[in-house]
Amino acid sequence: MRILEGFFVGLTAIRSNKLRSLLTMLGIIIGVASVLAMISIGDGAKEIVLQDAQKLGGVNQFTMFRSSYRRVGSRWMPNRSNEHFEYEDVLAIEAECPSVKVAVPRIPEWRGVLIQTNDGAEVRSGYNGVNYTFSEAMDWGIQEGRFISAEDIENKEKVCVIGTEVALNLFGNKSPIDQEIKIGRGGDRYDRWGRRDQTRMAERFTVIGVMNPRGRSLRFGWNLDDMVFMPLTTAQERFTGNDYISMLSVHANTVEDVPKAIEEVKDVIRRRHNNQDDFFDLRDMREGMAQLEKISKVIKIALGSIAGFSLLVGGIGIMNMMLVAVTERTREIGLRKALGAKRFDIMLQFLIESIAMCLIGGAIGVGVGMLAGEAMSVLAVNIVKMVPEWPSVISMQWVVISVSFSALIGISFGLYPALKASSLSPIEALRTE
Repeated sequence: MRILEGFFVGLTAIRSNKLRSLLTMLGIIIGVASVLAMISIGDGAKEIVLQDAQKLGGVNQFTMFRSSYRRVGSRWMPNRSNEHFEYEDVLAIEAECPSVKVAVPRIPEWRGVLIQTNDGAEVRSGYNGVNYTFSEAMDWGIQEGRFISAEDIENKEKVCVIGTEVALNLFGNKSPIDQEIKIGRGGDRYDRWGRRDQTRMAERFTVIGVMNPRGRSLRFGWNLDDMVFMPLTTAQERFTGNDYISMLSVHANTVEDVPKAIEEVKDVIRRRHNNQDDFFDLRDMREGMAQLEKISKVIKIALGSIAGFSLLVGGIGIMNMMLVAVTERTREIGLRKALGAKRFDIMLQFLIESIAMCLIGGAIGVGVGMLAGEAMSVLAVNIVKMVPEWPSVISMQWVVISVSFSALIGISFGLYPALKASSLSPIEALRTE
């Protein structure tokens, strides 16, 4: 009851000096608002990176790829190994690695591929030779038609599934299903007079599906909608001319299982490839998240320091105002003591007034911080052109922390003025002019 009475008395005192109270709370408002605004931008960046990882298959994924050059320390060295991934490796990984959910074989050709229709429309793109498990493993659905089936893989069918960008560029608003396209590996070739060589290697494929829109990968830069997917065995027979697989996308059961899955897969590869595990590079999708976490921690420490200084200034302002309030209301304190109020009652009244002022400042700061976060998100989109949307993420945890810290400031900096008010002698207080 005393606390409630003190709270209403404190609110009355704040209302009686609105401008002075607002200026006093300004440090609290700025401190809380700045923290929430920057936290919202930082957590929004984490959300963007997480969404980008989901586009590429999820954070629980790691990729193994064999390339002509390997990074050894800080240098790129020629890959002189005779070992290559094979489809039997995929089967062995899925059978012998309990931490692995699925392993997806891929033969990617990222650029330099010319795709044409019978009507003469053409576009430069890339292709991926994939297994029938690719769509489900990548959580990438079909917009129209169907995805590659096990029968397509077994029969080495000349069918393909195209991205929405390829479909739009080649067919416009028409349905591409059952349409025929030519895929030419290596792009255009020209004779010595600069004329286009029409005899370059090209294969005819039937379009059986269109993937859902996926967008551009921020991490690697390429447009995921500007791709063509064909059966792995067809790519091997028609383009590469061998049974090798150049890339494996391995999905662990959970993010926590990734380190264990990596070791299990390496054990299988070593056993199947003459005890070698250095003929490929491995890229862990968690690496980007780990780097972002480190950057986020540094930013939060820096912001915490700035906000802490701002809140300290605000706390000093609160203390200064409360000391002035004690001086102004000395006769009121004496009168209350003369009527029977105890020291605890007086201390509680001024302490609750200080806490109320900080809580109100913290609540205003939360609102200002949310608005500032939204405004900074719009600004971030205009600065980072590759990002179509920058989410403003404010967790309830940080709101509670900010308001609680504001209350703590009120207690810490309001305690001395409250003790000073409660220690006044009623006789001396009533004599004060």
